[in-house]
Amino acid sequence: MIHSSIFKLLITTILISIIITTYNFENLKAEENEVSIHEERVQLYKKTEALTNVPWYILAAVDQYERNVNNVDDEERITGIQVPEDKWYGFLEFDSERKHLESTVQMFEGIGKDGNGNGYAESNNDEDALFTVGLYIYEELGNGKTYDEIFEMFFGREKAASLINQYAQIFKHFNTTDLHERVFPIPKYHNYSYRSTWGAGRGYGGRRIHEGTDIFASYGTPVRSVSYGIVEVKGWNRYGGWRVGIRDTQNIYHYYAHLNGFEDGIEEGTMVEPGDVIGYVGASGYGPVGTSGKFPPHLHYGMYRDNGKYEWAFDPYQSLKRWERN
Repeated sequence: MIHSSIFKLLITTILISIIITTYNFENLKAEENEVSIHEERVQLYKKTEALTNVPWYILAAVDQYERNVNNVDDEERITGIQVPEDKWYGFLEFDSERKHLESTVQMFEGIGKDGNGNGYAESNNDEDALFTVGLYIYEELGNGKTYDEIFEMFFGREKAASLINQYAQIFKHFNTTDLHERVFPIPKYHNYSYRSTWGAGRGYGGRRIHEGTDIFASYGTPVRSVSYGIVEVKGWNRYGGWRVGIRDTQNIYHYYAHLNGFEDGIEEGTMVEPGDVIGYVGASGYGPVGTSGKFPPHLHYGMYRDNGKYEWAFDPYQSLKRWERN
């Protein structure tokens, strides 16, 4: 009986070991795949830079904007570029395969170009799509337009230009597009507590809901950037007190509020990476500049995403739990 129990325990241990090993192997494979996708993209951006004279990080930023606002399947496309078909083909009636000679596309005043040298301008081909956009940008720069003017005109939205400009700065600074790492905003060796507070009512400034998660901690506890990104906003507002807003390349705006103060060197335009201290927990807000102490010290952390039309808040609680586990 004892031998039977030991045997069962041994078999169970072996099975658990196999499951853990398989899980780790699959995760490693997924990470390697992710890295190779980013390397492949950067190679394509740099190839297109050589053909169009448009810097790779500008092309990467345009691609990232498209990827963020459109649901692009990474299994099917390296890039997220989706040039509207009427703009790509002009007056040409395209077929279901969307495959036409470049000369034919040009004849019908389409902007579609052949980027891979096979003679066809295919809107769903990564090289063709990126080359077309790169050449379009290059030609418009030659016509005296700025990048901001080009992107506002191409996407029909002023906000698109500012987002693409931010992504380009981030990619150029870190010299990669693989910027997906995330960390919990409070270092683990500090005492803190939090629960889901999304949607709770708030009275100050009129009836409104709570758009974020409150993480309670002592005055002066360091607050870290959870992501790579650029400081978009720093300063005071009457709701959030001393606050910092950071934009990452996944089109998420990270909002850190009620701070007691800022870390030296954190200014609008500063580049940050996961774990960088940006400020310190406080109880500021709910009044004119300098108001503090109207509630216990805590970090209000919020997440906002731009979907190509407007920016909206979403519940950060599950993301925080995941980052905390990691």
